[in-house]
Amino acid sequence: MSKSSHSVELAYRMARDRYASVGVDTEVALERLASIPISIHCWQGDDVRGFETSSNALSGGIAVTGSHFGAARNADELRADLEVALNRIPGSHRINLHAIYGDFGDAKVDRDAIEFEHFRSWVDWARSQEVGLDFNPTCFSHPQSADGFTLSHANPSVRAFWIEHCIRTRSIASQIGAELGSAVVNNIWIPDGSKDLPANRLEPRLRLSDSLDQIFQSPHPESHLLDALECKLFGLGSEAYVVGSHEFYLGYAIKHQKLLCLDAGHFHPTESIADKISSVLMFVPRLLLHVSRPMRWDSDHVVLLDDPTLAIAHELVRCNALHRTHVGLDYFDASINRIAAWILGTRSILKALLIALLEPAEVRLAEERGDLTARLLWMEELKSLPWTHVWDKFCEVQNVPIGLEWWSDVQEYESDVLSQRR
Repeated sequence: MSKSSHSVELAYRMARDRYASVGVDTEVALERLASIPISIHCWQGDDVRGFETSSNALSGGIAVTGSHFGAARNADELRADLEVALNRIPGSHRINLHAIYGDFGDAKVDRDAIEFEHFRSWVDWARSQEVGLDFNPTCFSHPQSADGFTLSHANPSVRAFWIEHCIRTRSIASQIGAELGSAVVNNIWIPDGSKDLPANRLEPRLRLSDSLDQIFQSPHPESHLLDALECKLFGLGSEAYVVGSHEFYLGYAIKHQKLLCLDAGHFHPTESIADKISSVLMFVPRLLLHVSRPMRWDSDHVVLLDDPTLAIAHELVRCNALHRTHVGLDYFDASINRIAAWILGTRSILKALLIALLEPAEVRLAEERGDLTARLLWMEELKSLPWTHVWDKFCEVQNVPIGLEWWSDVQEYESDVLSQRR
């Protein structure tokens, strides 16, 4: 690394002493940060196309913009790209798979027929990379979802197709969890909804509830599988009505004690999912977060170290919720280098978590004393404390590049490998 260990260590010692003067142990913060896995979404690497043999035109509110070259065309290429990213991200993390990313070979395997064997290569690769895996049924971009409905479809045969698909994804996720010795979060998101005003909002939700009851009928050990449900306010093609709304899934998750997934882009632009974390965790066992950057709305831009991301990190730390929260990423940008997007986004959420972990206790103590002036002053003071030197130390300890030193490596990989995929 071009930045010498001596200069990193010298700057870190100064930062460590500065934080110690306000009652913060940076070593504890670094240890805690190293224990937080981020679930890195595989679909940034290929623009949510997947590896089914049939044409997989995006639908169901999914849209990827941009024409940067180098998208992965098969599982081997995607895994190679992920390795480049993982080697430049500090910490130990997870990879989040959708069901369309199986190794299907030349066979045409429909989604109600997928099996664990189609994902064994991912398990073998994850074991070799010492990463965990998470999973998702893919209830979009398919002929059986062409009219915008899946698990809430009025046609029983269509509904049965998607129920079987979700049952199989739970079984696959559970087997992955057993193989890797780490519980897999299996997150259900469906595009079901109406472009214009529906005449009956209740019936599709009754059908969705019944479908979920059937999907969750077979038990799996929590040590292998954790079920999550993802809500949304509206989407492309479902502007007027979404069956799986926040209120619907919140109620179902509370009733059945499932994980609730909060996506940063799935609410009104003035809403913050940080404000929902403490309330939701009072009533559900665990929480899944999809951290994204919703410019205007659910546009899924690459995560940055911005105020909404910092707010999420602060809330997780202040509520002591990290041990009950699974933090994942969800964005897809085809206008820039896809590997750089992975690295930048993951490092950004990790930076936010580090800043939150370095917050002086005086912030909360001032509030408990009723000294709101001191609380505000300490919150503002935190912004100028030397967290960047602690971050550099974290990168050094984790043996990954510091600053933008990783970018030259990615540029070289782009020139040597990604450019050949034009």
